[in-house]
Amino acid sequence: MKNFWLIDGQGHLAGRLASICAKELLNGNKIIIVKCEKIEISGKHIKNKLKFLVKSKKRTNTNPKRGPFHFHSPSQIFWKMVRGMLPHKTKKGTSALMKLKVFEGLPDPFNRMKRFVIPTALRISRLLTGRKYSILGEIGNQIGWTRKHIVDSILWNQNIESKLFYIHKINSLKKKTANFNAKVLYISNLFNYNI
Repeated sequence: MKNFWLIDGQGHLAGRLASICAKELLNGNKIIIVKCEKIEISGKHIKNKLKFLVKSKKRTNTNPKRGPFHFHSPSQIFWKMVRGMLPHKTKKGTSALMKLKVFEGLPDPFNRMKRFVIPTALRISRLLTGRKYSILGEIGNQIGWTRKHIVDSILWNQNIESKLFYIHKINSLKKKTANFNAKVLYISNLFNYNI
């Protein structure tokens, strides 16, 4: 997995992010989206929740095992949004959809990589202040996604680890600069330079 976009889903509006991803997938780019549970949808929480609940009642009357299949986890919900924006029944659309990977939280190889945001899809830049919005993870948790507390605890632990790493890094840099300054002062005193 060399060339891919690693996008942090936190704070993005779902539809705008999905349309940009669909366009880039059709152009042949690989896209990985992490923190899908933090993707946002415009509109009141209760309204969006009721939309998902109404949609989940739709099924085949003769044999419900035939579908349609409704997902509860935020990553699968977002995947299905992107799939709706691709011609997924053609060969080109299928190959484009295979290049999309979606995850809840930050899985192990991606938590050490630089993550990008898409400014044109951010809620802060697109939605007026004071407008209602809902979070995909909260909706998923209320319609049947059972792993929200697990993902939240893992993210919390990763945040603590990253803060400790950052503190250690700052302290080591301070020691290095202090040692360097001491060496410079020592050398300047040897040769009688005034700094």
